[in-house]
Amino acid sequence: MDHRLLEQVTFWTVLSSIDQELAATARQAGCLWCGGRLDRADFPRKPRGGPADLPPEYGRRLSLCCSREGCRKRVTPASVRFLGRKVYLHAVIILVAALQQGATPRRLRELSQILDLEIDRRTIARWRVFWQEEFPQTAFWKVARGFLLPAVDAASLPFELLRRFLHGRDSDPTPGWKGLLLFLSPITITGGLKG
Repeated sequence: MDHRLLEQVTFWTVLSSIDQELAATARQAGCLWCGGRLDRADFPRKPRGGPADLPPEYGRRLSLCCSREGCRKRVTPASVRFLGRKVYLHAVIILVAALQQGATPRRLRELSQILDLEIDRRTIARWRVFWQEEFPQTAFWKVARGFLLPAVDAASLPFELLRRFLHGRDSDPTPGWKGLLLFLSPITITGGLKG
């Protein structure tokens, strides 16, 4: 699991373009409640964990709002950049939680220096509880785990997910990361963990 990819602005740009595609698909589908046209209604984010030269679009979470008067419901499409309302970037949350299981303290320190991270131990502990206790109990995981053979042990999450998606991609881990983040993208929206 090479964390150097997270230093590259091109990686974060690729994730941004995927989020644009996810938003375009959601926009084409129209309002979930009334079928009305959806307009852009992004909201500001102050993401943590990316490189210092993170693209400016990371300061906005893509979101849509129904244009029909009387409805005006918000639709926030799935994301590969953000994990719900968490302030740290989705890839960073996965990697740091996985490194707690499969890496040395030295490697975690290196990652912290590279990405200029100062993540509180309590935050990392909450991420581990999420991945190993809360996430395995969700409706999403109960369905999604069926697509992963052999079965994934909950105690090995998220390390095992990362290992499976990045396996054999040493020269260019970008496709593996894209696959993993797209696989998990349904959990990035409100209610995504429930169904």
